[in-house]
Amino acid sequence: EQGRGGSVVLVSSARGKLGHPGGYSAYCPSKAAVDLLAKTLAAEWGAHGIRVNAIGPTVFRSPLTAWMFEENERATTFRKGFLARIPLGRLEEPDDLVGPVQFLLSPASAFVTGHVLYADGGYTAC
Repeated sequence: EQGRGGSVVLVSSARGKLGHPGGYSAYCPSKAAVDLLAKTLAAEWGAHGIRVNAIGPTVFRSPLTAWMFEENERATTFRKGFLARIPLGRLEEPDDLVGPVQFLLSPASAFVTGHVLYADGGYTAC
C-alpha cells in the first residue's frame, strides 16, 4: 500500500543447505523450506518492488547455544569437531550477522532478491 517496495530478510541456516545427522531431521528440512520460501516470495513480490532474501548463519552465540562456548569437555569436544568444518576457524558471534543483514536491507543490494546469504565462516563451502 505504501507504493515504495521494501526488503524482507528471513532467517534460515547453513543447515538448510546441508543435512546433518543426530536429530536434525526436522530442523534441516524446515530451514530448506525457508530458503525456498525466500525464492518463491521474491518471484511473487518482485513486481511490487519487494525484495526477499534469507540469511543463513551457522552456530552462533545465543542462549540456546551458550553451552557450546563453555570451557568443559562436552563443549570442547563439540567445538573441535565443528571447527574442523569452518575455514575461518571460530564459532560465529551475533555481530557477525549485522553486516550481512544490513547489506540485504540496504540500497546496496537493490538488485538482490531470492538469495540465501550464508554468513557461516565458510561452513557451506566445505
